[in-house]
Amino acid sequence: MKPWMKGLMLAAAHVALVASLGGKLLFDRATRPRVWVETAPFDPNLPIRGRYVRLQLFVEPRGFPEIERDASQQPVTLQVDGDRLIAHADTLVEGYDPSLLYARVIEREGREVGVLDDPVAFFITEHIPDPSLRAADEELWVEVTVPKKGPPRPIQLGVKTGDGPVVPLDLR
Repeated sequence: MKPWMKGLMLAAAHVALVASLGGKLLFDRATRPRVWVETAPFDPNLPIRGRYVRLQLFVEPRGFPEIERDASQQPVTLQVDGDRLIAHADTLVEGYDPSLLYARVIEREGREVGVLDDPVAFFITEHIPDPSLRAADEELWVEVTVPKKGPPRPIQLGVKTGDGPVVPLDLR
């Protein structure tokens, strides 16, 4: 077989791998639950961070032992219940497993919320202003797809003012 033919076969294999990943993500987006989640944006303060917003996701904690609150991270399983993302504590797991999701319970604005330890990245184009800079009365929310395993995948950002609905941002 000629070298250029081997190169074409290798390129076709790479395209198939990338296309299969894209297909899986599109399939998950079409079949897995989606939900709006309250976030807290933060800047990782890296000089080469690119154009993305890092988002800490707030979830409703369920089944967290009282002694673990505000102290340590707990392995969790995510589930969508109506219009909320629920983090169920998995108390049977012992030790640290990097393949699992972890959360901790904190107090925020007078209520207990779960915070996923791994933030998600929402990529933005270079020509729009930073959507994480909001007025004091606005909250930044993100719509996510919740896969069977792994962290939620961000779809779009939105803003909620007071008790109103989440209004998606036009970031194109």
